[in-house]
Amino acid sequence: MRKNIILCGVGGQGTVLASKLAAAAAMNRGFGVKTAETIGMAQRGGSVFSHLRIGDDIASPLIAKGQADLIIGFEPAETVRMLPYLKKGGSAVVSSRPIMPVSASIGASVYPLGEIMDYLKSRVENLTIVDSDRAAADLGSDRVLNVVLLGAAVRTGELGVTEEDVMEAIHQRLAEKFHALNEKALMYTADK
Repeated sequence: MRKNIILCGVGGQGTVLASKLAAAAAMNRGFGVKTAETIGMAQRGGSVFSHLRIGDDIASPLIAKGQADLIIGFEPAETVRMLPYLKKGGSAVVSSRPIMPVSASIGASVYPLGEIMDYLKSRVENLTIVDSDRAAADLGSDRVLNVVLLGAAVRTGELGVTEEDVMEAIHQRLAEKFHALNEKALMYTADK
């Protein structure tokens, strides 16, 4: 098995933790893993993205454009920025919740969420949109949306690990007081 996964968002969304949990889940299954992260101005809401490569005989942690099997997008506009990495027929899991750039929040520009989501729908064959506001309300916390997205990615089959694998990684990597909520987040699916 070989999987190339991009995780992208902005600082403070838990993108790096989700990448580490996915990597740990893959390693627990005995797969080789290579990762690389670019966190830039993450503490100020800047772009964050991780390259996660799972499989044997992988020399580089970086994914070439057009080679990602899966993009896990924590923020819609950041997902659009990373689309050149997605291979034809690849999958994307994206949060519906925008993080407004400073220019939009002070009225200097507009965040065109509808246009961004329409663009994603027109460009990604296998698109899963996660209603992050509803998930946060249902779970009682928005601090576990990274694990909600990770669970949705597992269910696409493109992550190469199971919910049980990620659960094991959660138990290994997070303090016990966070286990129950993260388990609920991993298994979360909105009732239709």
